[in-house]
Amino acid sequence: MMHSQLLDLADRAAAALGAFRRPMSAATLIELAQRRTRLDDFGDRDFEEPLAVLIRSYEEEANLSTFGRMAARWDVERFLSNRLVIREAEKRDPAILAEPIERPIFITGLPRSGTTFLHELLAHDPANRAVRCWETIYPYPARFDRPNDADERRRKVDRQLAMFARLAPEIRSIHPMRAESPQECTEIHGHTFASLRFDTTHDVPSYRDWLEQADLTGAYQFHRRFLQHMQHQKGRGSWVLKCPDHVFALDALRAVYPDARLVFLHRDPVDVLASVAKLTEVLRRPFARRVDPHAIGRQVSEQWSEGAGILVEQMTGATAWRDDIVHLKFRDLVADPLRTVAALYERFGRTVSPALADGIRARVSERANDDTARLKGRLEDYGLDAEVERQRFRHYVSCFGV
Repeated sequence: MMHSQLLDLADRAAAALGAFRRPMSAATLIELAQRRTRLDDFGDRDFEEPLAVLIRSYEEEANLSTFGRMAARWDVERFLSNRLVIREAEKRDPAILAEPIERPIFITGLPRSGTTFLHELLAHDPANRAVRCWETIYPYPARFDRPNDADERRRKVDRQLAMFARLAPEIRSIHPMRAESPQECTEIHGHTFASLRFDTTHDVPSYRDWLEQADLTGAYQFHRRFLQHMQHQKGRGSWVLKCPDHVFALDALRAVYPDARLVFLHRDPVDVLASVAKLTEVLRRPFARRVDPHAIGRQVSEQWSEGAGILVEQMTGATAWRDDIVHLKFRDLVADPLRTVAALYERFGRTVSPALADGIRARVSERANDDTARLKGRLEDYGLDAEVERQRFRHYVSCFGV
């Protein structure tokens, strides 16, 4: 609460002084990124339209606080800088784009359904590769005339995450993160500015409307490029990736990764909605002057009832990749993680190695000994009614037995 009050005081002081009120400009941020990296070649510039829509939505709808405005500028400039450095790396070493990305596993489904937990477990397999949080934020040094400072970039991200946890202390018990934590694909897609991660952290309805109509194939093509860069740096492995947002872009995912395998996680939607709404509120509060919990509730319910319908269609409809999809239940994963992973591996023609089994046991023990109180949202705090939501999600609940 103290940090929230300090942010509010700083915001009011900045408003009184007229500080940080200069509108954001895509052209200015692009110029700043070019100056910072001493590079000017983005290659393709298909990011410009979504960036323009996002910035307009930030300015007109997101009700950014002073800290939120500073953070948004930093965020956009960082993504642009990363794109410049990634392009420069490809020009210096064209072999990067020849890296094969074969049969990746994508974990998805309703959010707050165990996707993060499963991702963490599979990341313990030495044969697997998972993109780490620090790698998505700083995939390369800021400039090529500097040495490879991976350890410093990792430490920097840990400091940044610790700072955010001070601003939003509830995040520790809802979605704890470290620099080495496996990160969601939404952060990779952030580099294209066509990603639901911006909608999660800000109220940007016009941007969300644009995103719903957009062809996300380009975002997945960049996603593949990003994996090629990570693989070229650290060696090959079986990629294990995770993001609930993939539910809304399965056609684009399939177009770019025709040999992908999907793991869908399922959980009682009433529990899901309360948890997602709480997480969304916690993530938005540091960046906005006001947050409307009931508006968050409506958005979360509408968005994931649509997502649930897509999942039902994948289960019951005709699909060309049915054999590459595995459906898992949250309660089974939590009850017996090792058995659940073993069944998943068997489905994909793999076996659980002793190293993976030991890693799973260690993670389960760590989770059991974690004395952090798990915060849970309440539907009524977000204007939602449990019986209404059960009716809305009845086909999903019936289809998956949750």
